[in-house]
Amino acid sequence: MDSDTTKSNTIIIGYTTGVYDLFHIGHLNLLKNAKGMCDYLVVGVTVDDLVAYKGKQALIPFEDRIEIVRSCKYVDAAVPQYDMDKLTACKKLGAKVLFVGDDWYGTDKWKEYERKFNEEGIRIVYFPYTKGISSTKITQALQQVRGWTNESAQKAFHLNVENQNNDR
Repeated sequence: MDSDTTKSNTIIIGYTTGVYDLFHIGHLNLLKNAKGMCDYLVVGVTVDDLVAYKGKQALIPFEDRIEIVRSCKYVDAAVPQYDMDKLTACKKLGAKVLFVGDDWYGTDKWKEYERKFNEEGIRIVYFPYTKGISSTKITQALQQVRGWTNESAQKAFHLNVENQNNDR
């Protein structure tokens, strides 16, 4: 067996997903910890349509969110996440580890996922959430401090982007 084949058999590919809206230290901790447990980290960034399907709305547009994630030194590749099927994504990417937040640990849904992932030789690793921080909490704080709603924040963001484009 040549050395290239031996190398490729030992590379551990990890996968995680998220919206990554209002990127914060909790996101960074997740990516840093995940990268510490694999050789090549692929991050699925949730597209805007899927965020809406989940009943939420990202303040930062998908194109910006994926570029922010892609620019993080712990991320080897960032890909769009179009659906919730993490098993199929892991299989397509050749990932042997899926990293998720520990808020899912022990739930019936995730016990079933663990069984299915295990059948495919994919391990699920649960990381603790960073206490006291989340994009939802940041959004709520902005709403309280500035009186923002998602709609007004989106308008302000888009006005800033339009102004930047006009300045070029």
